[in-house]
Amino acid sequence: MEALAPGPGDVIVDATFGAGGYTRAILDAGATVHAFDRDPDAIAAGANFPETRDNPPRLILHPRRFSEMVSALAEAGIARVDGVAMDIGVSSMQLDQAERGFAFSTDGPLDMTMSREGPTAADFLNGADEAEIADVLWHYGEERQSRRIARAIVAARPLSTTAELAQVVRKALGYRAGAPKDPATRSFQAIRIHVNGELNELDEGLRGAEQLLKSGGRLAVVSFHSLEDRIVKRFLREAAGATARASRHLPEVGAGEVPTFEKVSKGIRPSDAETLRNPRARSATLRAAVRTSAPAREAA
Repeated sequence: MEALAPGPGDVIVDATFGAGGYTRAILDAGATVHAFDRDPDAIAAGANFPETRDNPPRLILHPRRFSEMVSALAEAGIARVDGVAMDIGVSSMQLDQAERGFAFSTDGPLDMTMSREGPTAADFLNGADEAEIADVLWHYGEERQSRRIARAIVAARPLSTTAELAQVVRKALGYRAGAPKDPATRSFQAIRIHVNGELNELDEGLRGAEQLLKSGGRLAVVSFHSLEDRIVKRFLREAAGATARASRHLPEVGAGEVPTFEKVSKGIRPSDAETLRNPRARSATLRAAVRTSAPAREAA
């Protein structure tokens, strides 16, 4: 909220509505919110916010991917906004619903789709070949034993529940109860990211924010693992004209380009007190920046 600094009359995009925590705080500051979520459950819950019934409404819900924010707001007659908030990844609401299949703490169907439509995690794991499964676990979960796990998944097919998948991964890695971290965590993360195309969505969402933000507009992005944070960090470095040099003896790559963002923050981590209140915040990283008056860069 400090990074966004919303106020009366501002128009803010909550790109990841979820249970509406960010939106509630932004509305309470007097701003108007355009909230995005591809999860129909989240949109249905958001319809209960009284601001959806204001005249004109101060909360406008968009049942769409946040990568579509530019076209969605154009349809609403909005070309520029004062702020964009993005809280990347699966929501607590989704994690806590066993029937959504995101978590292995409780058994549920092997779904993992944020939009409740399209190919599920079970479709992927039961249909893909071993090499593709291994690649997903390696690239999106940074799982060093990806080939071993993929081999075990193929041997155990068909899989239909989160408990079955978790057990296969644990057995493949020789997991013993009481270990500090469940080895299934990385595999579940990787499969969820693949099923929902999350990293590509983040790339496109950041580009959309760059197009929508007015001069002086604020971007605030919270990520929860290194893959997401690298994308955000790289995007802001390049947008601020701080791309790393191949050699200290050579000029910076892209030198001469006008930065589209400034006042880029370092990664901000939760305090011990916040982590104690909300254990799921322990892996969060916030990065924020302010939009300059330079035209948005063209997509690569």
